[in-house]
Amino acid sequence: MNQLTRRQFASTGLMAALPAFVRAKSPSNQVNLAFIGPGGMGTNHIKTICQRKDVTFSWVCDADSSRAEKAAKLVQELSGQTPKIATDMRKVLDDKAVEAVLMATPDHWHAPGAILAANAGKHVYVEKPCSHNVREGRLMIEASARNKVVMQVGTQSRSTAHVQEIIEKLKSGIIGEILSAKAWNSQLRTNHGHKPASEPPPELDYDLWLGPVPHIPFKSTYHPAHWRWFHHFGAGDFGNDGVHDIDIARWGLGVEQHPNRIIGQGSKLFFDDDQEWPDTLYCAFEYDLPSGKTRQLVYEQRDWSPYVQEGHENGCAWYGTKGMVVGGKSKGWQIFGERNKLIEEIKPPSGPDLAAHHDNFIRGIREGTALNADIRINHLSTSLCHLGNIAARTRQALVFDPQNEKFIGAEDAAKHLRREYRKHWATPVG
Repeated sequence: MNQLTRRQFASTGLMAALPAFVRAKSPSNQVNLAFIGPGGMGTNHIKTICQRKDVTFSWVCDADSSRAEKAAKLVQELSGQTPKIATDMRKVLDDKAVEAVLMATPDHWHAPGAILAANAGKHVYVEKPCSHNVREGRLMIEASARNKVVMQVGTQSRSTAHVQEIIEKLKSGIIGEILSAKAWNSQLRTNHGHKPASEPPPELDYDLWLGPVPHIPFKSTYHPAHWRWFHHFGAGDFGNDGVHDIDIARWGLGVEQHPNRIIGQGSKLFFDDDQEWPDTLYCAFEYDLPSGKTRQLVYEQRDWSPYVQEGHENGCAWYGTKGMVVGGKSKGWQIFGERNKLIEEIKPPSGPDLAAHHDNFIRGIREGTALNADIRINHLSTSLCHLGNIAARTRQALVFDPQNEKFIGAEDAAKHLRREYRKHWATPVG
């Protein structure tokens, strides 16, 4: 239900470059797992997955030694197990007993770390956005397939029952033929101020934290929490919160390919601080389907908004020929028929189901179960964040070649499809 068919995946142009992909299976029910990057979201992962009895927690790794030690202590408190501690992930990946890694590092480490782990034969759960740029996403797909390991991405709505329910209703034709969809991220963020370059804290190995990123002086806004607002390290709030909702919107729209045309406008309209990504963003994507039809997907972001949009801080809407659906992953959905007649409401008991997403990952390892947010699926959604950001940065209307993942006639935009790396042991190759 949640996995690309072979024919759909072929339409993205990615399959031709990949060998046959066979999911490896665990030799026993117990999965030996290492945590890499146990910060904010990483701590949520620990608190949730430590409730399982079928996981051996062997390592906790973070370039910040104090974070690693704190996380290891939490694992011990919750599971009774005593994981080893490392600051350098190579120690973890060299351990042949480690079967899988749960990676919640900053975004700039997602692809390099996941590719290293896959090349070491480890299964990977990597947080969203799966990559820092479009090229990295392709390399992650290839690494997963080449090494025959599963690679799940942390868009847990894909494993959440009420989100799956609304997608199935959309597929059933409850609002007719869906022609367009919208996702939004409307919330009030924090002003980070202006901070000078400074020495990193003694507990942080800043060189390890940077990884293959070109060296730039440390700022206290980078670590521990606000790196995602800077070009070198993140994809702004589009890649942070927006990727969840654009993924759901794309899923319901039923497009399993890259867009053909992208427009975007983005600026800092509100915050006077060091962050580099826009606080206000509007992007639109058009898809030319194999059937000859066209579909449209829109993303809106206002990080200074003290109100919610259509009843949802972060949400989605689908517009069909016989009605529309409006809602969000946290509060549920309203289904409207013609003339705005309310047909049905779906009110979930809670928001996105992280435990179910973990379970899907573990079963993917043990049983070969299809992953709900496999890297091949998430690459299409994460790429929307990158493509929209590129359109906004270059202020161009862009034409994209979905099969070859290249812009047509836009040299300024093309350089943003990948990034520069310094000479480093974690630089992705391919």
